[in-house]
Formats: sequence, C-alpha cells, structure tokens
Amino acid sequence: MKEVFSNPLFGLTLTIFAYFIAAQIHRKWTTPATNPLLIAVIMVIIFLKLTGISYKAYYVGGSYLNTLIIPSTVALGIPLYQAFKLMKFHYKSILSGVIIGAIVNTTLTAILAKLFGMHYFLAISLFSKSVTTAMAIGITSKMGGMATVTLVVVVLTGIISSVIGPVLLDLFGIKDRVAKGVALGGTGHAIGTGAAMQIGQIEGAMAGLSIGVTGIVYVIVSPIIAAIILK
Repeated sequence: MKEVFSNPLFGLTLTIFAYFIAAQIHRKWTTPATNPLLIAVIMVIIFLKLTGISYKAYYVGGSYLNTLIIPSTVALGIPLYQAFKLMKFHYKSILSGVIIGAIVNTTLTAILAKLFGMHYFLAISLFSKSVTTAMAIGITSKMGGMATVTLVVVVLTGIISSVIGPVLLDLFGIKDRVAKGVALGGTGHAIGTGAAMQIGQIEGAMAGLSIGVTGIVYVIVSPIIAAIILK
C-alpha cells in the first residue's frame, strides 16, 4: 500500500478527482460557498487525515500540477487580447485601481504586523499574498522572508477572494465588468481570476491583466513600505 501512496500518480489522480467532484457540486449548487477549489482542498485534507497519508507522500504527485501554473497564467493572454480595445479605453482606471489597491494592501499588512509585534521575516512573508505564486515567492525570497509561509497565504488569499469577492461586489452594487475583473485579479491572483472567468470573458481578461500589473507594483512598493514601517 505504501508503494501506491508514494507513486506520483496517486497525488495527481487524487487532486484531479477531488476537483472533478467539487466542480460537479458547484454546477449543481452555484454559490460562493461551493467554490470548486475550496471544496477540492477540503476533500483532499479530509482524505489525507482519514487515511493517515502524509502530505509529503501526496505532494510527490500533486506537485506536478504546479508546472501548469505558468502556462495557465500565460493563457490568460487570449481573453486579454480579445478585450484589448476595452482595456485600452480603461487603462487609466485599471492602472490606478491596481496601484492604489496594492499600496493600501501592503501598508495595512505592515501596520497590522507592527501592531501585533510580528517578527520582521514573518511580516514580509505576508506582503505578497495577493500576487500570483511564482512572483510572490520571488518577492519574498528577495526580501529575506519565508517562502513556505508566502505559499500558504497566497493560496488562502486566492480562495478567500474567489469565495467572498463576488459576494462583496454584488453587495456593494458593483456592476461594471472591468471593475469586477480588476478587483478579483488584483486581490486573488490566478485563483481570483478563475472566479472572474466564471463570471464572464471580460471580467476574466481584466483579472488576467491585473495579475501582471499587481506583481510589478508589489516588486516596487514592498521593499519601500517594509523599510518605512517595519524597520
């Protein structure tokens, strides 16, 4: 049995199967609470706990899906190209929204970390929580933070954004499709963009654009805010 669990196909198959079931649940009950990624994560955790399988054994195969992060992010360029005219018309609003959002997000994170007496290296590991995984780990590593902590908060932020984001947008009466996409992509990176794609093509395209812009802004502002507030 141990040979089965240590086989790379085990983690890969479990992940795909869990997401397939979660997607079916979401199709039947389409609510933010039945977000496929959230349900799939919960299912995998419960299965590993009940069977006593270590995360290390599962990750042998599950990690193969990580190789799809970069190409899937690049693929977001397709709807972005299709919505190029709209993007060109709204570029000032998009850029200002992403830049202000990134600065406010990072500043609040730094202030709260300071108030709660959080260690510097842990605090800066939380800075890039709204940036897509590849860029977030790079930012954290360059600043001397802990990449493992960043990885966890990036995933949690994406899930929370994709679940709560659409609800908050409806609650505050935000109907503009560009604004919805920028909000979800700028806060929930690739996972939030997935939620935006489910809403519509324009939302997904704007969210995809926000991923790249958000990453660039965080690279610039994170060291500055850390130097001003945390040191």
